[in-house]
Amino acid sequence: MDLLPLRYFQLVARYEHVGKAAAELRVAQPSVSRTIARLESELGVPLFDRQGKRIRLNRFGAAYLRRVDRALAELDDGRRELADAAGLEYGSVAIAVETMLTLTELLPDYRARYPEVDVRLFQATADGMQRQLQRGEVDLCIASQPLAGPSLRAVELLREEVLLAVPPAHRLADRETVTLAELEGEPFITTRTGHWQRALADRLFTEAGLRLTVVCEGDEPGATGDLIGAGLGVGLVPAMSRETTTRSSPVVHLRLDAPGCYRSLSLVWRQDAYLSVAAQRFSELAVAHFRRFASYEGAGRAGTS
Repeated sequence: MDLLPLRYFQLVARYEHVGKAAAELRVAQPSVSRTIARLESELGVPLFDRQGKRIRLNRFGAAYLRRVDRALAELDDGRRELADAAGLEYGSVAIAVETMLTLTELLPDYRARYPEVDVRLFQATADGMQRQLQRGEVDLCIASQPLAGPSLRAVELLREEVLLAVPPAHRLADRETVTLAELEGEPFITTRTGHWQRALADRLFTEAGLRLTVVCEGDEPGATGDLIGAGLGVGLVPAMSRETTTRSSPVVHLRLDAPGCYRSLSLVWRQDAYLSVAAQRFSELAVAHFRRFASYEGAGRAGTS
């Protein structure tokens, strides 16, 4: 069987929308519809329930999709394995992160070592990363929240304190440590639900029985420091962001007297999928990079205590 109909079916099933699938495939919508119709004719059963222009994956389609996902994943793994056998210069690695700032120092080092490797980057929330891993769209994820799944494995890259950032003229700017109670009613700059900063802020305030006042939320965690520096509010930032936020906009970092105010940055992959040599080399470099950063941060804190 030609693989093209299977890839068309996989995308149509994922979106349950022919137009969206056609747009991603960059082909005409009628071509996708005809391909799906031929596949259904060959299989002898309908794969979708159709109601006017709307389609829904039926029980036949759901069962077939599980097999198609597995088969295509195996073939893609085989392609990557052959590329590895032919040499690292033909390899590729796809990585999902919550913010591209995570890779600003790591990626140039990797590119310098392996300039011929095809690197693809995606920005996603924890839920998005989990879906991308399960679908085989990415090889690795760097996440600040646990990613659930029986086949997913993770290694901790960094565990760091989360700080409170405030504008220089803020009433608390001359303090070293603040409590959550002192922040009730303060305008918070944070991310949308699904990102680790929002999950942490919601948890801390809920456990303390306090109200979190969100005045700005977005999808780019790295922009939080700039918005705080502009005087729009306060917010939670990882310790590793101190240098970058200071360069872009002046902010003051304070310790927050609250239990569990830290983040754990982890590298996550699928244990049941083939991990290319390019991805393995990136994993090794990421572990080494963040260990060096953790050692540097620890030395800096020791020197200032």
